[in-house]
Amino acid sequence: MKNIYNKLRIVGCSLIVVALSSCSSDFLDVAPTSTLTTGNAYNSAQDLSNALNGAYRTFYEEYYQWDNVLLGDVRSDNSYNANGDSPIDAYDQLNITTSNNRMMANWSQLYTGIARANIILEKIKSVNDPELDKNNLRQNIIGQASFLRAFHYFQLVRNYGGVPIELHSNSTDPGTINLPRSTEKEVYDQIDADLQIALANLPDSYAGGASENKARATKGAANALMAKIWAQRSDRDYNKVLAYANAVISSPAGYGLVANYADLFDGAHYFSKESILEISFQGGNWDVSNWGVQLFLAPEDGWQKYATPSKNLIAAYDAQGDAVRKNASVVFWDNLDWADENWNPCGDKTIAVPFVYKEKHAAGWNSGDHPYLLRLDDVILMKAEAQNELGDLAGALVTTNQIRTRVGLPNLVSASKADMKTKILNERRLELAFEGERWYDLVRAGVATTVMNALNEVKYTCGGGTQSAPISINYNCTDAKWLCPIPQLERDTNPNLTQNPGY
Repeated sequence: MKNIYNKLRIVGCSLIVVALSSCSSDFLDVAPTSTLTTGNAYNSAQDLSNALNGAYRTFYEEYYQWDNVLLGDVRSDNSYNANGDSPIDAYDQLNITTSNNRMMANWSQLYTGIARANIILEKIKSVNDPELDKNNLRQNIIGQASFLRAFHYFQLVRNYGGVPIELHSNSTDPGTINLPRSTEKEVYDQIDADLQIALANLPDSYAGGASENKARATKGAANALMAKIWAQRSDRDYNKVLAYANAVISSPAGYGLVANYADLFDGAHYFSKESILEISFQGGNWDVSNWGVQLFLAPEDGWQKYATPSKNLIAAYDAQGDAVRKNASVVFWDNLDWADENWNPCGDKTIAVPFVYKEKHAAGWNSGDHPYLLRLDDVILMKAEAQNELGDLAGALVTTNQIRTRVGLPNLVSASKADMKTKILNERRLELAFEGERWYDLVRAGVATTVMNALNEVKYTCGGGTQSAPISINYNCTDAKWLCPIPQLERDTNPNLTQNPGY
């Protein structure tokens, strides 16, 4: 595994200094500047457009390549870390420490993305190029940068709770950069404020067509994120969730469910009407390819993978008779070169082990598979959740059953709000597995501790070709573990940062 981590470090470093590129629009073809200093020249509309292109590159770095799945699915009941590497095993076992190096990497990458947006929003105030006033370019740049800042803060606040709200990224003054943590509410309020600016300045769609509309921020993306933040925050407002979800569903952009669920993940139907925002990786282009797929799939390279689907998740698909989503999300392979402590502890090559299959083309670390950042089905199920919480059980059933009908499942029936809440939570699990949502859904529903501690999961050892008796896995989940620890290295740098309870 040492060689794999060396490769990841090389990939991560290369992605930091390359441009985001695309086959479809000038917006994605311009090489951005690679530093974030006051010495950079921001004198023209082109300079700002280049910088905006560079701001999107955060989506190409490690957090959005695979840590979002590790935090959203491996931390939950959906999957486990079969590989055993200790920083990721800590995600799986819910024993993340303040010194976990992946926590520091996630924190740094997300704040780097915020810094990129901050500089654009600051510099654009002093650029007087007449080109900025043509075709609403100034407003559009402001809208996109505001959306990107909001998106990254959303990742931070739902993982760490209240974090420092950094809106100025060019200062070297410790009094400016060593900020204390804001409250969760204050961070969400800042996200809301940024998204209000995005909604006021972004179009429903761009002239470049679907491949451009799905690769950068639009009004639909801002409304979708609004729905998610107003559901996730502790002082949630389901009236707002419903309003913003409906704004997406009725958008002039024409979002809609594709007929075949599997098409979303076959690699041939990206930029569909169901997609709101996706990362447009390019296969075969090392600098902007999706190397994360290799960490979840590709058993032919002879080592265990991360985010192995759990027996509990497979049972959840089977309990619903949900073959469509199961087959689109999970693939079973036999003839493997290793043992798996849950599925195949004695390494019997005739026994199949499951792999994540939402991204299907590993391509030797050079995949062109697109992870979705925002999808309509997520928004529809958010709407159902809001309807149920607001007392409209009949409406929640109609909305949820749209999702089930698409995959050939019978309509749900329910007689109570509590029962419907559980059913919507399960529907989201089956629909959005391995898209980084499950843990946050459990937290939002207030059941993360109960669900994780109630899991009847076991592992096995193998001695002399004989499988051991089952060994129970105890997650020892507490409500304090719903949040990650603030990285100690960051606290060493910034003495104003307090730690989350329990760490």
